[in-house]
Amino acid sequence: MSTPFYVSPQQAMADRAEYARKGIARGRSVVVLTYADGVVFVAENTSRALHKVSEIYDKIAFAAVGRYNEFENLRIGGVRYADLRGYSYDRADVTARGLANVYAQTLGTIFSSVGEKPYEVELVVAEVGRGVDDDQIYRLTPDGSVVDEKNYVVVGGNSDSIGNYIGQHHQAGMALTEALRVAVDGLARDPNGGSPRTLTPEQLEVAVLDRERVQQRKFKRILGGQLGRLLGGDASAADEEDEPSAAHKDGPSTGGAPADE
Repeated sequence: MSTPFYVSPQQAMADRAEYARKGIARGRSVVVLTYADGVVFVAENTSRALHKVSEIYDKIAFAAVGRYNEFENLRIGGVRYADLRGYSYDRADVTARGLANVYAQTLGTIFSSVGEKPYEVELVVAEVGRGVDDDQIYRLTPDGSVVDEKNYVVVGGNSDSIGNYIGQHHQAGMALTEALRVAVDGLARDPNGGSPRTLTPEQLEVAVLDRERVQQRKFKRILGGQLGRLLGGDASAADEEDEPSAAHKDGPSTGGAPADE
C-alpha cells in the first residue's frame, strides 16, 4: 500500500492562491476610481450582455474580473442579500462594508474547502457617500481577504502597471471627463512599454455611482453617444439621463462560461 503524498497546509494554500491568480490575470482589467460627483467604473469589455459592472443596491455597485459564471453567482447573491436586508430592516442598513463582509465569508469558505477549487474571481464593491470623503471602495481577493482602497483600485489583467499609471494621474475632485480619460489611458497602456492602444466606446463598459442624481438609486450606465462625448471631453454629456439600470435586469448567468477575455 503506497503512502499518500503529503503537502503541507501552507503549500496547499499557496498553490490554490496561485491557481486563482493565474485565472484572474488572463482577464482584461477593470478600473474603479473616485471623481468629484461619485465613483466611476471602467472595464474593457466588448460584450453588451455579459456585464463586469452591475448595480447591487441604491448606492452600491459591483465590479469583477475572472470567470463570469462564478462572479455572476456572487452578484446575484449580493442582490438577494441587499434586498432582504433592506426589506427586513431599513434601506440605509444596506452598506458596501456589510456586503464586502458577506462576500469575504463566502470566498474564504470556498478557498479553504478541499472539495472544490477556489473561485477565479476578484471583486470590487463600492458605495457612493454624501461627500467625496464618504465614498467607499473594497477589493476582495479569491481567498476572502478584504482591502479598503482609497480613491482608486485596479483588478485583473495588468493591474500593477495600470495601477501605477492611475496612481500618478488620479487627483481628488476630478471631473468625470478627466477621471474617465485617466482610466481609459491606463487600460490602453502596453505593459511592455510599447505604444498604447486606442480603445473605442464599443470596447468599453462604463458606469457611475452619481451622488448628484435626484433618484434614490445612484447607479447609471454610460453608453453609446454619451460615452463618446465624454471621452471627447464634453463635460455637459455627464448630465444626460438614460433609462435607469436595474440590478435584476443585468444579463443572466451563463454557467460554464470561461474567464473573461
